[in-house]
Amino acid sequence: MRFRYDDEGTPSGSNCTYYAYCLMSNHFHLLIREREESVGETIKRIASSYVYYYNRKYGRDGHLFKERFKSEPVNDMAYFTTLLRYIHQNPVKAGIVEHVRDYEFSSWGEYDGSVDSVFQICNVDTVLNRIPFEDLNALVNEPLADDINCLDIEDPSKRRPSDDQVWQMIIEKSGVTNASAFQQLNEELKREVLRELKKHGASHRQLERLTGIGRGVIQKL
Repeated sequence: MRFRYDDEGTPSGSNCTYYAYCLMSNHFHLLIREREESVGETIKRIASSYVYYYNRKYGRDGHLFKERFKSEPVNDMAYFTTLLRYIHQNPVKAGIVEHVRDYEFSSWGEYDGSVDSVFQICNVDTVLNRIPFEDLNALVNEPLADDINCLDIEDPSKRRPSDDQVWQMIIEKSGVTNASAFQQLNEELKREVLRELKKHGASHRQLERLTGIGRGVIQKL
């Protein structure tokens, strides 16, 4: 609870709109919308408040979170729902719990009603007005593909190919040398090439950037 509320009992980083969160042992995930302040200012506010509380409670000092935050814009509903699934499935993927509903430190309890409305900080109604709870529940509990790594959060031991290496593979498999030409290929060949590139470690974001093919399309392959 302390991570979500400041000393005055208001949601930490309340100058934004929350849609989802998940607090893990050494990092946290947020799905938020900017309002009066930037994402960077919001994260600083939340992290600073929590680190101050944590250090004071446990008699320690110094940093608690080691790396700078990563952020990425959400431009469509397909990616929004992917992030909802990714965030809430993080504890399941980490082997901490068996089901999304079993994890105490995420926003899923606000969606399924197990958290009292007094303690809710997420704009649940906006999401449920777009996606009925039955559909959202099924979606969030459907396992994500192993290669879906939002913000490219991944196992450091898995090396991504460089952009030049990706383009070399595209040229070898399709004969085209630029994004416009790749987009003009027949659908079957495009899908075949993209699947092969994913097998070789190319990320969804990298493929979207290099080929101009939408991430939603790439994720479904």
